[in-house]
Order: sequence, then C-alpha cells, then structure tokens
Amino acid sequence: MSPLAEALAVASITLLAVISPGPDFAMVTRNSYLFGRRTGLLCALGIALGVQVHVCYTMFGVAMLIEHAHGWLTAVKLLGAAYLIWIGIKTLRNRTPLTVDTREAPALSNWASLRMGFLTNALNPKTTLFVVSTYTQVVDAHTPWAVQLGYGLFMSVAHWAWFSLVAWGFGAAPLRAAMLRRQGLIDKTLGSALCGLGVALGLSNLGR
Repeated sequence: MSPLAEALAVASITLLAVISPGPDFAMVTRNSYLFGRRTGLLCALGIALGVQVHVCYTMFGVAMLIEHAHGWLTAVKLLGAAYLIWIGIKTLRNRTPLTVDTREAPALSNWASLRMGFLTNALNPKTTLFVVSTYTQVVDAHTPWAVQLGYGLFMSVAHWAWFSLVAWGFGAAPLRAAMLRRQGLIDKTLGSALCGLGVALGLSNLGR
C-alpha cells in the first residue's frame, strides 16, 4: 500500500469510527444537555485524550500482548460496561429539574468532566480493537514512527473535533432549553441507552 493510500485508509476508518453512535456520543450528549456546552467540550477533550491511551500501548508493541491476553481484554470490557451502566443508572435516577440558567444543579467540575470523557473512551475495548486493528492491518510495519505518531494524533483530533461539534450543538441554549423541557423523557432515553450500551458491551464477543 502506498503512503497516500495508507493515509487515506487510516483517515477513512477513523472518521467512520468516530461518527458511529456509541458510548462517547451518549456521554457527550448527556453532559452537554444537563450541564452545558463547557462540560460537553471538556468531555470531548477527555475522549480525545483517552484515544491516546490506546495509541500509546499499540505504538509500544503491547498490541501483540493484548491480542493474546484475552483475560486482560475481558477485564477492561467488564470495567467499561460497569462504568457505562453506573452513569446510565445515575441518569435514570436524576430527579433534579433543570433550566438553562439553573443555579440549583451541582454542575460537574472541569476535572470531573474531563475525567468522564477520558474514562468512557479509555475503558472502551471497542476503541482498543479499532486502534489495534488499524495499526496492525492498515499501517505498514515499515511506516516511519513520526508518521505513525501523526496517525495517532489525527485519531485524537478527529474525536475531539466531532465530539466538540456534538457538545456545541447539544449545549446551545435553544436546543438545550427544548431538551430540558422534556428532561424526564430524555434522561430515561439517555440513561437507558447508556445502560443498554453497557450491557451490550459486557455481553459482546471481542474475539478476533
């Protein structure tokens, strides 16, 4: 595969993976509509940083270990599933009515927002398989390290850009106000989606 074809393949796979609905999308949507645009944007940044966890261990050759360490991958899968279900249950149990300019809701701190996005992505073994598969099946072993690092950076930037756009949209005052007027229904929808994603993740077969 030529360098240009390789780069285009990495870009195409990354963009398709980023825009596919999943835990990251549900988490950014939840935080943006409940706590505002800033929280959603920090969550998006956390997701981008989480991608680098997968890129780093893949770049340093741990991909081979992960491919054969099924128990380790299963543990990550279960941790990620439990985390999504926990956030989903918290959303389902939310009983605090909010408005766009509310002062009653305990807003997430900057660190908590960043951490939530980071953990959602870093504990998602689907991202593990996406990054590992891309580097082992698309990127040539002889591709310079600088280029491979560039691919990893592109993956993070793509995640950050897309989920920042999601946060910007769902954190916009008019849309957020409309969603908050239907907070009970949306909390149930997002909470059920997060729990469902967690259960699906926990029951999924991640074998290759």
